Amino acid sequence: MDIRIDSMLPGAEGAVGAVVIIDVFRAFTTAAVALAGGADKIIVVGSVEEAMALRTAGAGQICMGEVGGVMPPGFDLGNSPHEASRADLAGKTIIQRTSAGTQGIVAAKLAKQLYAGSLLTATATSRAICKHSPQQVTLVAMGLDGRRRTDEDELCAIHLRNLLQGRQGSASGTRDVILAGPQIPDFADPTKPHLHPRDLDIALDVDRYDFAVRILIEDKRLIARKEAA
Repeated sequence: MDIRIDSMLPGAEGAVGAVVIIDVFRAFTTAAVALAGGADKIIVVGSVEEAMALRTAGAGQICMGEVGGVMPPGFDLGNSPHEASRADLAGKTIIQRTSAGTQGIVAAKLAKQLYAGSLLTATATSRAICKHSPQQVTLVAMGLDGRRRTDEDELCAIHLRNLLQGRQGSASGTRDVILAGPQIPDFADPTKPHLHPRDLDIALDVDRYDFAVRILIEDKRLIARKEAA
């Protein structure tokens, strides 16, 4: 298995083989929480306008996501795993748009298998990938807005690589290094209420779930569902 780590939108565009698009703060942490909370599926889109049009057309009930970190007007949920954990999502279809994670999913057109990655599903994602026995794996750390590298996504990619190569990895070490990073104070900043302190706690809960978040094309749409590991 040849494993490559890449970053940001150019990395997503060139990713081949089994591809994991990683967004720890917070898109795919939030997606995993929503699916664990009973959401039927998540339609992944690139724009606010597409998300709202799909909701209007009856394709889904909830628009979830952010622009510049903040929930757009007209959306039902922001990009917060804490908020998603408190919402009634059972049996519902969510439409998700974010500035980094969903952009990477949309851009990963060369992928043979495609996953939305976070620390919550790290071990499950590595096991799901190994079931397909891919020759190539690309781990893409999306970073901030898909344009600037961030510690949490790069370290999640390294943690996933270690798991895929048969090493145990260090959940505590990964958390500790992320917690020393420059974005952490934002989660306690009262001027940034969209960044709930509980979002950080949830995002760093390594292997919280025993499923991977698999992206498939259904009716020409990118659909995220749980995949058993």
